[in-house]
Amino acid sequence: MAKAPHGRNEPPKIVIVKKIIADGHGGHHGGAWKVAYADFVTAMMAFFLLLWLLGATTEKQRKGIADYFAPTLLDTRALGIGGQGVMGGQSAAQAPGVGTNSGASTMQFMAQPNTTAGGGPKAGTGNRGSLNNPQTRAEDRKNFEAMRRKVFSQMAAQRELAKLANHVRFVMTDQGMRIDLVDDADYSMFALGTTALDTRASELIGKIAEVIRATGNPIMIRGHTDSVPYGDPRAMNNWMLSSGRAEATRRRLASGGIPESRFERIEGVADREPMIANNPADPRNRRVAITLLYRRSGFGQ
Repeated sequence: MAKAPHGRNEPPKIVIVKKIIADGHGGHHGGAWKVAYADFVTAMMAFFLLLWLLGATTEKQRKGIADYFAPTLLDTRALGIGGQGVMGGQSAAQAPGVGTNSGASTMQFMAQPNTTAGGGPKAGTGNRGSLNNPQTRAEDRKNFEAMRRKVFSQMAAQRELAKLANHVRFVMTDQGMRIDLVDDADYSMFALGTTALDTRASELIGKIAEVIRATGNPIMIRGHTDSVPYGDPRAMNNWMLSSGRAEATRRRLASGGIPESRFERIEGVADREPMIANNPADPRNRRVAITLLYRRSGFGQ
């Protein structure tokens, strides 16, 4: 307590000293937490935007977005003053000029050319393609007609095979000559529901093999069935049956002397291509088609 000055009757003055000790709580009133919170909100917004894009776009669209941010096919380099800008060195108000851009020059490239490497054994070219030569096709048509007559003449010479004349059809197509071996309500080329050839059908296919053996035309075999389903499709179905019958026909032709190299395609199409379209269950839809394809020749031949 201070003493009163001499000669005065005044009460002594009281001096109060206030000490403030910093305890570290003043940081809450700063702005650092706001920056961290803004970063967190931005990250959450980007995360939810990513989830939305994944759910609202297709696989093709997502691939396009990914390629936009990380292009893998083409790279663009802009050269010149202002060439790296968004508008390629031009302003929005600039009228389009004639010729190349005055402020930039754009070049697209895939890779740097290797000028030191030489060409391969077939530099600048490759294997020749193939086409249907009109002259070759005309010869094939003439041969097909001769084969058709020979097959029918051999069938007529044997009484059992002559009975199958109505089950054999020769049809000219864009691919070649198709020989259809067709069932009906009275006769089936295969035992019902199996791939086992009937004796007469096997002999007929053998005759066909003898006639077409001397040609060089590729062969396509396609099996067909009617739409009658199986009880347990897991054990057997029309797809398996049609494919199996096409393969059984191929084996019979091979045993008749047709080389393996001539078989180009063996397939089964079940009941998908019915001959009697308005009645898929008609037995005439059960058939095997043997197609002699046109020969192919290289360009320039």
